[in-house]
Amino acid sequence: MADKIKLILTDLDGTLLHSGSHQVSTETLAAGEFNRPYFRRIKQLLAERGIAFAVVTGKQTERVGEVLGADSQDVWILGDSASRITYNGEVKYQSLIDNALGLQVIATLEAIQPDETIIACTPTAAYILETRPEFERIGVRRSYAVVKEISDFKQIKEDFVKITVLDVKGRAFETIKGLSQYQDRLYLVPSEPMWIDITDYDVHKGTTVRRLQQLLGVTKAETIAFGDGYNDLEMFAEAGTTYAMANAFPEVKAAATHIAPSNDDDGVLKTIEKLLQ
Repeated sequence: MADKIKLILTDLDGTLLHSGSHQVSTETLAAGEFNRPYFRRIKQLLAERGIAFAVVTGKQTERVGEVLGADSQDVWILGDSASRITYNGEVKYQSLIDNALGLQVIATLEAIQPDETIIACTPTAAYILETRPEFERIGVRRSYAVVKEISDFKQIKEDFVKITVLDVKGRAFETIKGLSQYQDRLYLVPSEPMWIDITDYDVHKGTTVRRLQQLLGVTKAETIAFGDGYNDLEMFAEAGTTYAMANAFPEVKAAATHIAPSNDDDGVLKTIEKLLQ
C-alpha cells in the first residue's frame, strides 16, 4: 500500500486537530492542538518516501501557518475553504468572489439571521463586525490570524477569498436554504450546524485537490484523504482511499472506504504510520 501513496490529504478541525479546535460556546473556545512530536516523526517518514502532505481546511491560510508553526515547512496548505493553495509561503493558486457579489451575499445573510457572525475574508484579512459579542470575536480569531473589526461590510473594497458564517445557535442548514439564488454563481456548503462556507463558483475541497494533484503529477488512486465533516465529501471524491474519523458525521463515515481512530486519539497519524509499515 505504501508504495502506491504519493499524496496524503487531511482536514484540520475534527480530524488532525484535537477536539477543542472547533467547540464554540460561551464557556469554551479552545484553540486546538495536535501531537507535534508524533507529527514530526510521521512527516519525516513521508519525506523519506517522497510522499506529499497537505492540509485542506476552512481555516485562513495564515492561521494554518500559525497552528502548524515551524511544522508547516514543506506542507501544502489548501486554506480558506480550499480557495487558496500555498506552499512554504508562496501562493500557487487562488480563486476570488467579485466584491459586488460578495457584498450582496452578505446583505442577504444579514437579512436571514441578523444575530449570526459573518466572517468576510479577502486575500489580506478576515473582517468581522465590531458589534459582535466578545466570545464570538475570540472564536473567530481561533481560525483566522489576520482579523480586522469594522462597522460596515461595505467598507471592504477588495474581492473576497470566501465568506464564512458562524452561528452558535446551529442554524446553518436552515440559513443555507435562503441562499438558493446564488447557487449558479457561488459554492455554498454547511460543513456542520454552526458553520457555512461560501467560495467562488465550483471552488471547494474537491476541485482544489484536483488542482494540487495536477501540480504534483499525482493521480486519484495515489491519493489518501482523512476527514470528518460534510465539506470533506468532495475531497473524498478525489482520493482513491478515504478515512472518516471515528468522530465523523454518519454520512461521512458512509462515504469513506475506511474508519480511522478519532481525532483525539491521533487517528490520522496512527493510520499513516500503519500504512507506511
